[in-house]
Amino acid sequence: MNQIAPTGEFIYTYAYTDDEESLCHLEMRSFFVIDTRSKILKSSINIIPSRSPFIKERIEVLFEGDELSDILKQVEVVKMESTFKVLFVKINDLDTTKKINYQQKREIEREIGLIIEGEADVHHPDITFGLIPYEGRWYFGKHMKSEAIWLRHLKKPREYSTALSTRVARAVANIAVPNPHGIKAIDPCCGIGTVLVEALSMGIDIVGRDINPLVVLGSRENIAYFDLTGEVDLGPIAEVSTNYDATIIDMPYNLYTHATPEDQLSILKNARPFTKKLVLVTIDNIDHMLEEAGFTIIDRCIAKKGVFSREVVVCQ
Repeated sequence: MNQIAPTGEFIYTYAYTDDEESLCHLEMRSFFVIDTRSKILKSSINIIPSRSPFIKERIEVLFEGDELSDILKQVEVVKMESTFKVLFVKINDLDTTKKINYQQKREIEREIGLIIEGEADVHHPDITFGLIPYEGRWYFGKHMKSEAIWLRHLKKPREYSTALSTRVARAVANIAVPNPHGIKAIDPCCGIGTVLVEALSMGIDIVGRDINPLVVLGSRENIAYFDLTGEVDLGPIAEVSTNYDATIIDMPYNLYTHATPEDQLSILKNARPFTKKLVLVTIDNIDHMLEEAGFTIIDRCIAKKGVFSREVVVCQ
């Protein structure tokens, strides 16, 4: 493609269930500082869509205009050396009176494709362009579809029935470390490593730790199974001697490792000296413990699965 400078803006579309809405919006706020109920978000912050279990696609904006005709005029300068296709993005915020039906979308795609100089390939293009109407304007740019990488991690050699789902674990890792550059993180009660696998697969610099030697071995096995590299140490949180930018704690609660209130408070008090940020996952409201341990709550959400729910609490 000839050198056309992007505008620096990105448009993201989202897909999530009612149970996931609260968790999705906390992840949105972590990435972009804002959230939206419209399932479309525009930002100058660049996030690879496959990082999120909820982002459906991203458009890197090249052109924008008040009318579709503005886009048609601007794409005249696009000259392609590789194959391409144009996609009218399904999720958009056109109101009912202005909705564009399936056939009209295909016609618009063809119209733009005929204007662009180059070889169109609707089945296996080298580059996909996306077109989306949003907040009364039209946007056109490079389209990137999200890949559900977390799905690959569903089947692990070692599993716990009470472990976080891979979708929740991936979102929690993003909430803790939205921008991995220069950030060191730890999961000091890592269990079989569900959060570690998701975080490591996204390039987050994270280490794990647990007091149970069997789950430490299981966590190491799970990490290696997905060809990831990560350190998992055996030992209590009280022995952590390195400082971290972010800490993720899924508070132990299953039949074999249930933490008493005294244990929970001890975990939090031990985490306070070595971390700047804490993302806590808990089935109980323990705000009073967080306060007693010296943390300040800055955001939170509920992660639901049917009648079962967990709180995800972000602290400094």
